[in-house]
Amino acid sequence: MSDALVIIPTYNEIENIGNIIDAVMALPDGFDVLVIDDASPDGTQDAVRSKMEQYPGRVYMETRQGKLGLGTAYIHGFKWALSRRYDYVIEMDADFSHNPNDLPNLYHKCRDNGADVAIGSRYVSGVNVVNWPMQRVLMSYFASMYVRIITRMPLRDSTAGFVCYRAEVLRSLNLDKIQFKGYAFQIEMKFKSWFKKFKIVEVPIIFVNRQLGTSKMNSSIFGEAVFGVISLRLKSIFSKKDFV
Repeated sequence: MSDALVIIPTYNEIENIGNIIDAVMALPDGFDVLVIDDASPDGTQDAVRSKMEQYPGRVYMETRQGKLGLGTAYIHGFKWALSRRYDYVIEMDADFSHNPNDLPNLYHKCRDNGADVAIGSRYVSGVNVVNWPMQRVLMSYFASMYVRIITRMPLRDSTAGFVCYRAEVLRSLNLDKIQFKGYAFQIEMKFKSWFKKFKIVEVPIIFVNRQLGTSKMNSSIFGEAVFGVISLRLKSIFSKKDFV
């Protein structure tokens, strides 16, 4: 068993899931992969089962009975990873917007360079986003700026979904108290890690918009983030004991 697990949530990713698993399996660090699938009707689960047979003991799948949200998928994966004693747990999208070749850099930042949380950051060295509509680039960029102002976290990409956590960080958080499901989930995880004084580093990546499949982003996810950030900040001030 590897010491690092890559968690990939899926819903209707038949065009991407086989290729993304192959790309992770080809990396020299020997990552394991856990797919969390929310009852995809398009054959995603069958594709993953095929990869489980191709890479026995390295590819796993957990299935859920419907679309339950990105945040709950990752919480499910975190608990699965902790129960199996992985030392490093990595979030990654299925659609190649996160380049699998960047995985080793995030992993080694935690394993070898003292980071507790390593973020694949789109904005730490300018704006490194390819093929996104300008409106979405601006919305994402200013959302991270908004989070930085409200929470005072010194992060350029607080909504990033390409993240490596030391298992110690996940164990220290009460995962059952993570309340948000969309963009705000990513912010909440980083904010609570930072609040507990874990070392967070941002690693520059180039984010490429998906080529195949359909984006799961919608306006309600952004709304959750806008109001969720204020809620997180207030709870961190007035309910410190119960916050994490």
